[in-house]
Amino acid sequence: MDKDHSLRENLLALLLGSALVSLGVIFFNHVGLLTGGTAGLAIFITKVSAFTFGQVFFALNLPFYLLSATRMGWPFTINTFIAVSIVSFAVDHLHHVIQISHIEPLYAAIIGGGLIGIGMLVIFRHKMSLGGFNILALFLQERFGIRAGKVQMALDCSIVILSFLIVDVSLIALSILGAITTNLILAMNHKPGRYQAVAAAKPQT
Repeated sequence: MDKDHSLRENLLALLLGSALVSLGVIFFNHVGLLTGGTAGLAIFITKVSAFTFGQVFFALNLPFYLLSATRMGWPFTINTFIAVSIVSFAVDHLHHVIQISHIEPLYAAIIGGGLIGIGMLVIFRHKMSLGGFNILALFLQERFGIRAGKVQMALDCSIVILSFLIVDVSLIALSILGAITTNLILAMNHKPGRYQAVAAAKPQT
């Protein structure tokens, strides 16, 4: 894993980061919000199919591991695969340990988006990601110095636009608010040269 951190630190970051993202996704799901990125696309697909979030999220990430392995290295790819697997499993099974009877949509958008953003930040800083668009965003930051948060925000907003097909307008606005909250956290805290998650993940030749 990440040589800049101990094994214990990396494992704790993997578990806590994945747990925060999973809880944020559950907040969104509970009130019918969408989010951006691969997770948002997975939520969208679950609304128009019989598949669960975990099944779709896990499957959508499979093609991105090729880019990750060839450009970011195997340690990063393995860490990412584990993080994606944890989130996929947790979102589908957390209902066994937590039950939410009611949550205001505005609160779900802001706090859920914040949980996802903080969880992703923890994961990024330990040289792993949540796959999909995260891999692309981190690759562009590592290679060209483009902030991962800005790339993620552009991709996220594109995915949220899909919600116009299936979601009420009020929920679309809240979905965008949640996506902005997530990516503001990343844009403000995950900058090239500050504490760069992939600084040691050199491209393989």
